[in-house]
Amino acid sequence: MEKYISILKRTKMFAGVKDDEIKSLISCLGARVFTYKKGEYVLRQGEHLSDIIVLVEGKLHIQKDDYWGNRSILSQVAVGEMFGEAYVAPESGVLLNDVVAVEDSTVIFFDVKRVITTCSSACRFHTLVLQNMFFAISEKNKKLVQKLGHMSKRSTREKLISYLSEEAKRQNSASFVIPFNRQQLADFLSVDRSAMSNELCKMRDEGLLKFDKSAFKLL
Repeated sequence: MEKYISILKRTKMFAGVKDDEIKSLISCLGARVFTYKKGEYVLRQGEHLSDIIVLVEGKLHIQKDDYWGNRSILSQVAVGEMFGEAYVAPESGVLLNDVVAVEDSTVIFFDVKRVITTCSSACRFHTLVLQNMFFAISEKNKKLVQKLGHMSKRSTREKLISYLSEEAKRQNSASFVIPFNRQQLADFLSVDRSAMSNELCKMRDEGLLKFDKSAFKLL
């Protein structure tokens, strides 16, 4: 567990918490480490969850498959991000989505009851973790609103323009790399992959952008 302290220090949940303080919190918060191979499920739809989870290595997708196998990628979890907080309240019910390892990944589960209940000494760093969680949840809500903005567009082109424009702003550059391959991008935007690829080629031919795999340049 100690080898992940330097990684946890760089996460949003533990921002501003010192190494020795994180070491104390690992035990205090009931931390458990789990590793998953690429393609394995971290969580499955229908499960109950009582932990706040932080990704410390790899990459995860939160996704949902319908009865016929059509997949929608709701969001991506990057190193340092937490997930699962939407399902830990007593009346939250079961998970509505799957969480899958896109790469070999390592996650740490923290007992939510221990996270939200400060110890008797009310240590400063435990209070700081709670504050960080609030800010992280606010940021995730912002990302959800952004995705809803993309999804509200009517056509595949409009969805692409909305998403790529947002990525250019987020990365503060007209040239950027997105975190999805073609199929993943289509699943994220809920569009047909072939139709999306055709639209990208049209936009390239019209001089709107250039692309090479996941690298884009807006013109």
